[in-house]
Amino acid sequence: MTKDPNDLASPIDAGTTAEDLGRTLFIGVGGVGMNGLTRLYATRGIEVSGSETKDWPSLPELERLGVRLHREHLVSNLDGIDTVVRSTAHNDQHLEVVEARRRGIPVLHRSEALAAAMTGRRSVVVTGTHGKTTTTAIIVQMLEHAGKDPSYVNGGEIIGAHTGAHGEGEYFVAEADESDRSFLRYRPEIGVVTNIDLDHLNTYGDMASLTAAFERFCRNTDEDGLLVLCVDDPGTAALAEKFRDEGRTVATYGFSESADIRIGEVESHRGGVDYTVLLHGEKLGRFHLPMPGAHLALNSGAAIAVGLHAGLEAEAIAEGIASLGGVRRRFEKRGMVDGYQIYDEYAYHPTAMTEAIKTLKEVAAPGRLIVVFMPLRVYRTIELRSELAAALALADRVVIMEIFAPGETIPEGEGGERLAEAVDLPEGHKVFVPEWDDVPAAVRAFAGEGDVVVTMGAPPISFMPDELMG
Repeated sequence: MTKDPNDLASPIDAGTTAEDLGRTLFIGVGGVGMNGLTRLYATRGIEVSGSETKDWPSLPELERLGVRLHREHLVSNLDGIDTVVRSTAHNDQHLEVVEARRRGIPVLHRSEALAAAMTGRRSVVVTGTHGKTTTTAIIVQMLEHAGKDPSYVNGGEIIGAHTGAHGEGEYFVAEADESDRSFLRYRPEIGVVTNIDLDHLNTYGDMASLTAAFERFCRNTDEDGLLVLCVDDPGTAALAEKFRDEGRTVATYGFSESADIRIGEVESHRGGVDYTVLLHGEKLGRFHLPMPGAHLALNSGAAIAVGLHAGLEAEAIAEGIASLGGVRRRFEKRGMVDGYQIYDEYAYHPTAMTEAIKTLKEVAAPGRLIVVFMPLRVYRTIELRSELAAALALADRVVIMEIFAPGETIPEGEGGERLAEAVDLPEGHKVFVPEWDDVPAAVRAFAGEGDVVVTMGAPPISFMPDELMG
């Protein structure tokens, strides 16, 4: 009988805690996901070490917290270690994984170590194809502002805070990655699903399989807890109806009139976004989020549902949301050079890119928007080429780089140049630039005083703003 791929065991099921893992080595400790989890363990007082060969800006902070860093992947890194934690990026052939298994040291996926840290806490887990990092950040900021002192691990760095930290309060907030099914290891009290869009076909194959995984995530949420689902998205709206019919407690949010928490009267501007919130048709108040974009106001709807479930008053929720300092790589303003502003944005899927580019065009007006895009993953770029091209065509000028494809081979004729050809902009308004060092000159050729330049897409592009301002 074939095993259901959605049946993933969790340390929570066995009552395993982070402390039970003992002295822990995190492989690839510099990346955002592993960095946040490592920081959580360190601030929780657990003896932690990490291996990392790249110079990530987060490493000095980990050393300050007492994390022992190994700047090479060596078998000696496992001396005295009780548990090894890795991400999907480090496979069974990785030197430290092989050596750990030879020594009989347990090797856990990052999601298992995160689940162990949640054991015994009131967990809020946020997932969905788009918006989960910002939604997680808003929830964390709201709870912190209300004095709840939550623990958290996020997929992006909250400006003025971190990617992860241990708090003394009862709540634990985490972003959950659906790309490899690892989000099915969690057993939250509050499960949030922002939306379900076609992505990660290398894992799921089709939309039906992807949707089934999100349904399992909802079933893994405590039966006496809360499901928070966006009613504007067809996939999550269908889940809301299904689980309500089963007698589960569901809170919906969205722009739709049918939403329990309805977002309306949205005014987006350079200073952020202002909007009215209705709860079951009754005005909850006028809210402000200091990041522009109607879609970010939508994300805050999930946070409002969480805040109400946690017993917060509307005023406290609004104050918490308004206090958000922002999130790295989410409409992050990096600086100004030669009279044009430079932003950095993580969006790499066409749906998220469309919303980001629309909002950035509002910010740029009456100037032009120049997008510098690095595609992420070969399979996504090929499968969604027409959708990516349509999103990029919303910009005034586009610089397209080669696909960031770690562990993949780019088939001949299927790279970034093919994507650039598909973008429906005049030839003089788009350019394919395969070499990193040539990008700043291409941007200078397009950008002028009053314009906005945004670097967008795969993680390495986040270093480009420094090049543009150098």
